Amino acid sequence: MADAVSLQLHNALNTLISIKEKSGNLREDLKRDIVDSVSTLKNIFVNLKNSAEEHKGKIILLESEVEKVKAELQESRAVNLSARVPPSMGVTGNTPTTNVKQVRTSSGGAKKLYTEVTNASTEKCYKLVVKSTSNQSSESIKNVLKTKINPTEMKIGIKTLKSLKDERVLTEVRSEDETNLLNTNISAKCGEALEVNLPKLRKPRLVIRNIPQDITVENVKETILAQNPELNMKPGEVISSFKFRTKRGDTNMVTEVGPETRKKLPQTRLKIGWLICNVGDYLVAKRRFKCSRYRVTQKTGTFEKPNKN
Repeated sequence: MADAVSLQLHNALNTLISIKEKSGNLREDLKRDIVDSVSTLKNIFVNLKNSAEEHKGKIILLESEVEKVKAELQESRAVNLSARVPPSMGVTGNTPTTNVKQVRTSSGGAKKLYTEVTNASTEKCYKLVVKSTSNQSSESIKNVLKTKINPTEMKIGIKTLKSLKDERVLTEVRSEDETNLLNTNISAKCGEALEVNLPKLRKPRLVIRNIPQDITVENVKETILAQNPELNMKPGEVISSFKFRTKRGDTNMVTEVGPETRKKLPQTRLKIGWLICNVGDYLVAKRRFKCSRYRVTQKTGTFEKPNKN
């Protein structure tokens, strides 16, 4: 269509030129005006044609980029779908899914535990809690520490020294060796006035759901090690705490494990007896007293249930 328009314009301009040459009555200045006008129209048309071809090239380039982005999105969606683990069809009983929250990486790789992602940049703390043996205030404890303990001579870096609400003092250092050294010095120089406690981290608790009825707190460890050799667990990695029954009648077992065992157990299912059991974090929601249905009366100081009205 563009070639047809170009041909028509070219013929029309040539007709004007031929009329100028055939006419003998036109003045020379009018003839020159006709020639200049025809030349201007030709230049305008050429510029318009070049601009249209340039825009067409840009449109083709943008369309190719759009197609490339669509292909990348489809490939990424296919990778995400293939990485999903289908639910197992061989589980007997009502086994609810695990409560471990998992996060997929931006590159579409393997899933990570939510705790691993949130605690990736968390620095480990080494703390000591100092309290008085004679009910002194936290400021008095600080004064005793600053008077008798010299961190510079011990080459210890004190990161935190703050008072707690129960009149104790929290001290934080950089390493476990510094913790032991500071504990030894405080006990030796301030043992009569101060008492040092080293906070111990609690082991993570996991719940094993829907275990067989014949599994007890005593034999669950041996059963897990015997029936799940692919986990490469050693004796002592799993410590059973207690078991309880749910409203549905299922029996669950609560265990304490180490940090490495905590990472790998929720990623799999345990074979216990004739059942395949889900594993998840054992989380107990502590309800605030103010949010409960009961309140304390000001007169009697007893619990009473508020009226619905």
